[in-house]
Amino acid sequence: MNTLPQPSEFAHIHALAFRESRPWEAAEFEALLQSPYVFWVGDSHGFALGRALAGESELLTIAVRPEFQQKGIGRRLMAAYHEKAAECEATQFFLEVSRDNKAAINLYKSCDYRTTTSRKGYYLRPDGQRVDALIMARDTT
Repeated sequence: MNTLPQPSEFAHIHALAFRESRPWEAAEFEALLQSPYVFWVGDSHGFALGRALAGESELLTIAVRPEFQQKGIGRRLMAAYHEKAAECEATQFFLEVSRDNKAAINLYKSCDYRTTTSRKGYYLRPDGQRVDALIMARDTT
């Protein structure tokens, strides 16, 4: 993906990667990508979408096609995300992740993120179960 993919391409990869929760729709990606502060990194295997403003960057989402998971692509996307955010003068990084998404939490910890707080019952699963969100942060200063 050297050119900006269509929002439907982001939505397709997101739907493949997020089977346990509601994937984002193409219109949501389209709206985000219209912001001058939102950026993406990735290729046909996966992507990371971030927002950088006033020295901070938020990882909005990261998604890797299931057949390419556990192959280091998530770590590569995180490195590219941090590099792009740093180009936007970000020195502080944060994200939120579902408490039960152990693979993502392990990825973020390996990238020096730490849990700072949580949001009780933030995520709603298709079966009606609510799951806490962890807020994780990393400083480069």
